[in-house]
Amino acid sequence: MSVAAVRRAVKDSVSGMPPAFWWLWTSTLVNRLGAFVATFMALYLTLDRGYSATYAGLVAALHGLGGVVSSLGAGVMTDRLGRRPTLLIAQTSTAASVALLGFMQHPVAIAGVAFLVGMASNASRPAVQAMMADIVRPEDRVRAFSLNYWAINLGFAISSAGAGFIASYSYLAGFLIEAAMTLVCAIVVYVKLPESRPQPSAAGGDADGVGLGTVLRDGRFMGVVGLSFLVALLFQQGSVGLPIAMGEAGFSPSDYGVAIAVNGVMIVVLQIPVTRFIEHRDPQRLLVLSSFLAGIGFGLTAFAGSVGLFVVTVMIWTLAEIVNAPTQTGLVVRLSPTHGRGRYQGMYTMSWAVAALVAPLMSGLFIDRLGAQWLWGGCAVVGTVAALGYWGLMRGLSEAVGPDAEGAEDAGGVEAAKGAGGVEAAEGVEAAGGAGAGKIAPAPVGSVNAPVAAATVSPAQDPLGPQGE
Repeated sequence: MSVAAVRRAVKDSVSGMPPAFWWLWTSTLVNRLGAFVATFMALYLTLDRGYSATYAGLVAALHGLGGVVSSLGAGVMTDRLGRRPTLLIAQTSTAASVALLGFMQHPVAIAGVAFLVGMASNASRPAVQAMMADIVRPEDRVRAFSLNYWAINLGFAISSAGAGFIASYSYLAGFLIEAAMTLVCAIVVYVKLPESRPQPSAAGGDADGVGLGTVLRDGRFMGVVGLSFLVALLFQQGSVGLPIAMGEAGFSPSDYGVAIAVNGVMIVVLQIPVTRFIEHRDPQRLLVLSSFLAGIGFGLTAFAGSVGLFVVTVMIWTLAEIVNAPTQTGLVVRLSPTHGRGRYQGMYTMSWAVAALVAPLMSGLFIDRLGAQWLWGGCAVVGTVAALGYWGLMRGLSEAVGPDAEGAEDAGGVEAAKGAGGVEAAEGVEAAGGAGAGKIAPAPVGSVNAPVAAATVSPAQDPLGPQGE
């Protein structure tokens, strides 16, 4: 490929985004560049402070539990207070709690503040995803989510490399640097990002009648949340089950480092070009294929006997992650009523947070009681079940939406809210489509009738998600 062709591809990938998106993107990148605590927390507790691995696991679990607790509350805040106030509260609270954590000495105090850090840091995710859906045109959302996901992984890769150097100098410096960079994110939000929450319609009440009950009664959306949980369980094994299994098989930490580094490199290098390739593909096929591929990738780990083979398996499930993350998040947006995006994103974020709690328990139980082969075999089964679930869930969404669906989404909050509880009917009802109507077309994603690959993760996810902010 010529240099001119590469430049043209890059220009096509980043053009057309509003200025507000790039400020939000910058905030995400800065936030992840400062994500030192997630990288060296376990080392800090065990090596620097002398606590046991069990205690370090407890602190990690409490951090994850904080994320679960805050997900739904942050979603409600995003819809009621607005995207910008929620981001400001979340980011300033994260900065304060991370700085405080660095000064804690008593084990109970460390555990309690870690819980607060988990709550605060996860609270920004629903607001970021909702704001991105608000400010980016439907046909550009898959690129927007992919660019944001790329920034998350690029920032995390750089911060992971820098964390070791900072920790060798001072663990406290790492806490304070993360707090400072998170505060910079809050300043960027305050100075550069306007509020993007859609105004309630004249006939609408609180969030046009969209409450948590509406979300829970939305059968199709809750099905997506359940499938997202299964997929998140798989991707969490890359940082939970894989290092344990490789260690028990006699491989060194550096061997695991080599294998898992492939994940970050592939995402940074391939996320944008792969997004350009999938942008006009059927979202149902993308979700089915990526879920099945993730299951196969982790399943094949059972047969890996060398670092090279482990790298091959990581390459397989990383490709699945690259496809699944933007497609899944966009699907969530499309199923979310315009005035209920925060609550819907909060529920989706919670699926990743719960998976982050369950995955360590699941992997430990399988490896200790049955052996690593059963864990990887179980991953293959979970991936297959998720693929079949997406295939069945989206069968009823096979008819094309009307040409006016996208305009109706952002203009018709009342109609979207009315349809939110009955998305599964999807027959003649233009419902619940945060990023589209209640029906999802298998038509080319870039078309007017089928905005962007139906999707993105989490999320997520950032290890808490692939990866939302």
